[in-house]
Amino acid sequence: MATNNFTINLFSEQTPEQVFQTINNVGGWWSGYYGEQIKGNTQNLNDEFSFTAGEGAHFSQHKLIEVIPNQKIVWLTTDSYLNFIEKGNEWTGTKVIFEIAAKENNIQLTFTHEGLTPDIECYEACSTAWTSYLNNKLSPLINEGRKE
Repeated sequence: MATNNFTINLFSEQTPEQVFQTINNVGGWWSGYYGEQIKGNTQNLNDEFSFTAGEGAHFSQHKLIEVIPNQKIVWLTTDSYLNFIEKGNEWTGTKVIFEIAAKENNIQLTFTHEGLTPDIECYEACSTAWTSYLNNKLSPLINEGRKE
């Protein structure tokens, strides 16, 4: 059955280990546009971290609920506030999922924000922002083979 969760695929010639390590350096790629800040730990099971951006425009708190080295990372969004939509806590209870898999001669990273669907107010702005961070920040870091 098809899902409407926001999903995007990235491809790399780097190793699964390099992709995994780069994803886990959240501050290295989920920052740099609007004064974003990452606070907390972002690498191990049960780590918790927060993301803030745009002088209070976006706040989200995340907990790593699944970590399979070199294969999968899942964040549960435990709290959120987006000041640019009516229901500011739309992200609360959603999951951000990174799945790493070998595909022919490449590594495929499938990013899914489970719960970010076209029927919620944030979808257009949030899917556009995720696409920008993933394509313009995370993918170049992965493909350069750097962790930060």
